[in-house]
Amino acid sequence: MQISIADLAQMVQGTFEGDGTQMLNTIAKIQEGTTGALSFFANPKYENHIYTTQSSAVLVNKTFVPSKAYNTVLIRVEDAYATFTNLLEQYGNTAIHLTGIEQMSFIDETAVVGENAYVGAFTYISKNVKVGENTKLFPHVFLGANVKVGKNCIFYSGVKIYHDCIIGDNCILHSGTVIGGDGFGFSLLPDGSYKKIPQIGNVIMESDVEIGANCTIDRATMGSTHIRKGVKFDNLIQIAHNAEVGDHTVIAGQAGVAGSTKIGRYNVIGGQAAFAGHLTIADYNQFGGQCGVVGSIKEENGKWFGTPVLGVRDALRSASLFKRLPELLIRIDTLEKEIKSLKKE
Repeated sequence: MQISIADLAQMVQGTFEGDGTQMLNTIAKIQEGTTGALSFFANPKYENHIYTTQSSAVLVNKTFVPSKAYNTVLIRVEDAYATFTNLLEQYGNTAIHLTGIEQMSFIDETAVVGENAYVGAFTYISKNVKVGENTKLFPHVFLGANVKVGKNCIFYSGVKIYHDCIIGDNCILHSGTVIGGDGFGFSLLPDGSYKKIPQIGNVIMESDVEIGANCTIDRATMGSTHIRKGVKFDNLIQIAHNAEVGDHTVIAGQAGVAGSTKIGRYNVIGGQAAFAGHLTIADYNQFGGQCGVVGSIKEENGKWFGTPVLGVRDALRSASLFKRLPELLIRIDTLEKEIKSLKKE
């Protein structure tokens, strides 16, 4: 990144206050800024840093009114946070600029790799695979037979996509994630042993999905495990066979969804939450960390907590009551003794 403050302001359709000839060459937090750095300010609790930052320029909302003197150049835009995010995408992510096929990678002769794609060393692309334009496959990525990957995707090192799975456009998969491993399906035999049930389905992941590191999304027994548009996963998440996660649902780390459960749209799921199998969860619900969901939830816009899960108010009342159990036990013992004494009399 090497651009003058004036040119950057013009690029982001903003205005600036100060010396526009200064050059910007890096991006930094407002509290860690140095000469040549660009920062942003959007959260009011960080306002004090505006007056002490060493950054050469700070993106701010047009409505911001400083309360005292400052030593940086303010670049005013409609939405400082969104503008800064777009700049990070352009200048902070070196992956989007990679192109070409590195030595020691393997691409089957039947596979098709789109224009401006990047294939890192030791990546393996199997038969009949299709990779969209501008998609980036870092070293040690594996794409099984018949996999289809959309355009503008980024698969970091160590991502594994098993055969027949389909990935949409603009998806990001982080290292160690496995898409399409066998579902956990076994049949109990009369002698107490288990026979594996063949898992012949696949995983379909729609566009604009991001999956964190070391996640596993199992293929369906039959049909598809489905991850809908705009879903975001943290690290270390398990999605079982034939499950479905609805549009724009977000799930925090170490959560798990058992087989054939359907999570609705725009749900927010906390870390280590667990969903039993064959459930249906309505849209726009929020689940606290370590929730244990054992039954379907039909109502929308709920807030849930605890194991087994309860509405937040009921869960808080139960937690409050639980703290009082020793006290209540003593009171019950006292009452029982008094009753016995009255009976004797």
